[in-house]
Amino acid sequence: MPFVKVGQLSALSPGSVMEVQVADGTYAVCNAGGEVHALDGICPHAAGPLGQGALHGTTLVCPWHAWEYDCRSGVNEMDDGYQVAKIPVKIEGDDILLDIG
Repeated sequence: MPFVKVGQLSALSPGSVMEVQVADGTYAVCNAGGEVHALDGICPHAAGPLGQGALHGTTLVCPWHAWEYDCRSGVNEMDDGYQVAKIPVKIEGDDILLDIG
């Protein structure tokens, strides 16, 4: 599947995260200091909505049980045995595009 537009960069200020849904998938799109990263939006711990969490630097915190993931890699910061999928991101002008293929 080609890249799909999911939002605008101007609506995602540095230090923020947004939840997007494309087809059957939910994704967390993070702006960590001006770099945009995307992860699968479902926490493997209890299926919490990562895109509704908080971003602290490069750490994405699940709003349900405060599990923490590095938004650059998807790796859980306390136990690297837990990981969420990293989704390729492309910025074209003001458009944020995800490769959900």
